[in-house]
Amino acid sequence: MRRLLAVSAIALAAIFASVSASAETVLKVVMHSDVKALDPIWSAAYITRNYGYMIYDTLFAVDEKFQVKPQMVDTWSTSNDGLTWTFKLRDGLEWHDGTSVTAEDCVASLKRWSARDAMGQKYAAAVAGYKVVDAKTFEIVLKHKFGPLLDAIGKPSSNVPFMMPKRVAETDPFKQIDSAIGSGPFIFKKDEWKPGEKLVFVKNTKYKPRAEPMSGLAGGKVVNLDRVEWVWIPDTETRVNALLNGEIDMVESVDYDHLPSLEKTKGIQILPGSVSNQYAFRMNWLIPPFNDVRIRRAAAYALSQEEFLQANVGDKRYYRTCKAMFTCGSPLASTAGMDGLIEGNVAKAKELLAEAHYDGTPVVMPQPTDLAAIKQLPPVAKAQLERAGFKVDVQPMDWQSMVARVTKKGPPSEGGWNALATSWSQIDILNPLTTAFLIATCDKGLAGWPCDPELEKLRDSYVQANTLEEKRAAADAVQTHAMQVVTHVPLGEWFSIGAARDTVTFPKPLSPVTVFWGISKK
Repeated sequence: MRRLLAVSAIALAAIFASVSASAETVLKVVMHSDVKALDPIWSAAYITRNYGYMIYDTLFAVDEKFQVKPQMVDTWSTSNDGLTWTFKLRDGLEWHDGTSVTAEDCVASLKRWSARDAMGQKYAAAVAGYKVVDAKTFEIVLKHKFGPLLDAIGKPSSNVPFMMPKRVAETDPFKQIDSAIGSGPFIFKKDEWKPGEKLVFVKNTKYKPRAEPMSGLAGGKVVNLDRVEWVWIPDTETRVNALLNGEIDMVESVDYDHLPSLEKTKGIQILPGSVSNQYAFRMNWLIPPFNDVRIRRAAAYALSQEEFLQANVGDKRYYRTCKAMFTCGSPLASTAGMDGLIEGNVAKAKELLAEAHYDGTPVVMPQPTDLAAIKQLPPVAKAQLERAGFKVDVQPMDWQSMVARVTKKGPPSEGGWNALATSWSQIDILNPLTTAFLIATCDKGLAGWPCDPELEKLRDSYVQANTLEEKRAAADAVQTHAMQVVTHVPLGEWFSIGAARDTVTFPKPLSPVTVFWGISKK
């Protein structure tokens, strides 16, 4: 054990000692997870999304008020009938290899993104085709009006419609790309990538920011850092000590247990999240026991939010119980269809299990032991489900192994799974189209693979809603049906906390996604 600790200490020292001899401004950060998947279209993992924002750019982006603004696009227009949308790219857009960004690149990127994304799939169903007008101009031609078109191609989180070179974007959307060529404000140093240790990004000196001030994920992506290093330290105590000792500059996600001491430490600033997050319990519809709706509903009755929030957060300043599928405090917040659910109703759960003749098939749940934000969710789920008569097998593993595992559709004996507990940022789940766990297109959906044509019809009805009242009614119908068939179960909301040295200056308010433009270091 002592030898292992000594080797770990030497490895960390080597990482921290890699300071450039030049006058480079280097920011060293511990993100919430290590990175193994480098394709933000193939993977919906937030760490891969964050990686995507470093090196890729988007046609549109949302500002601090969640209003869609142009990013790579210069001008756009819509035909009188609303069926043809024309977009012209701004000048000076280049890929990291020096070639120009073209309209063909953007069309190919939209096609690949829309095959994987929840909202993108609805968008794609409305698209009749694309037309490349010239090197910088393209058209989206619709079969019928699709009101949230800009919201779709400007959506801010997993899966983000990042623009990629045509040759890369033509990769099967269900296979990972091996390219790291983007047009964004940073360049990924793939030659310095050490999985399990660090990723390195350097400033893209040829990137031309927009003239507008930064706002949320929109505006000018002005980079004040020469180099950003994502250093991976799995042990939470070691992360905090490295921050206190000045060996790193920032920790993206801090355990709440460390918050009291960090709040009292001179030279440390606390970075509260600007949006809420929602814990969620997801079941695999393809294999027993959750291929039976009665057993899924039994789980929805058996679970209760407060215990999850206490175990994972504990500090009541940073969590709230909330049954609203589209998050509390949002325009579509509602408890429609939630009566009696998520209240730890053991008796009702047992009744449904008996009705379904549950045979004790174990519920296999992966547990990401290196991801502090959610690692306590599976043990709490196990305790609550077992009170109702389920058998649960929690299997510890690192987050990236879990990300790979939950893509497998086979039974646990073949490396599959039965249920998972995870978290979504509020910006991903504000309506029925962006909420990925609501995709009910069978094997074309997200891990869990719900198959329910009626739910898809209800999501389509949201596309046709125009007024806020119509949108609320459509969202209530989706939520009610989703809880009847149980696509997933919301387990409450929480706010993330980060910390940094006071030598680092951040734009205010903080972006809803961790990005590194607009940040300065003394």
